[in-house]
This record gives sequence, C-alpha cells and structure tokens, in this order.
Amino acid sequence: MKKLREQRLAVEFRKNIYEILTTRVKDAEMTEMFSIQSVEVTNDLKHAKVYVSVFSGTDERKAATFNAIKNAAGFVRRELGAAMHIRTVPELQFITDNSLDYGERIDKLLSTLTYGEHNDDN
Repeated sequence: MKKLREQRLAVEFRKNIYEILTTRVKDAEMTEMFSIQSVEVTNDLKHAKVYVSVFSGTDERKAATFNAIKNAAGFVRRELGAAMHIRTVPELQFITDNSLDYGERIDKLLSTLTYGEHNDDN
C-alpha cells in the first residue's frame, strides 16, 4: 500500500516540478526546452531523484540550462511544499536523463543498415 502512495506522489511531484520550473523560476540560463522524464522517491520521502532531459542543439546551452535547473533545487523544493501541502518535502537531486539521446543514436544507427539480398545456395 505504501508503494502506491509513493508512486502517486512521484507523479504529482513530476507535474508540479515542471510547472514550477517553467512558470516561477526566472533564470536567464534556462534557454532550452526541457522535460521532467520521471521522479523516484525514497520510502521515507526524504529524497527524490528527478530525471531531466534537455533538448538543445549545443552541449554548452544544454549544460547551462541543466545547471540552472540544478541551482533552483532549493527554490523548487520550497514551492513544491507550498503547492502540494505535504508535511515532508523531499530533497531534490536533479539528474540528466540521456535516454532520448541514446534512442536517437540507435535510430540513426538502424537507419544506416542496408538490407542486402540473402542467397542460400543449398
């Protein structure tokens, strides 16, 4: 039963963190588009890992946006507590999620494969 509560809170954290970052955080370094992929919450709700994907053409701007998000962790945590009205607000740890980049790289590799004719001389 407790696991279900953690899952529901993780979904709510994900929605609220994204909303706080996009509407309330004013940082000039946050120039790129980003997405909160998932949130993992510990059993005691003291820590949460927030997986973030940043979409950018350059690595420098991608890193700058991610660093701005990381630097806003304390502010986001305070706003999260106010928005969700919960007693324990977890300490947020933002982690880069490269799964979309990995998937894109795999797609590119698969698209370069050529299918030749296969001859069986039995």
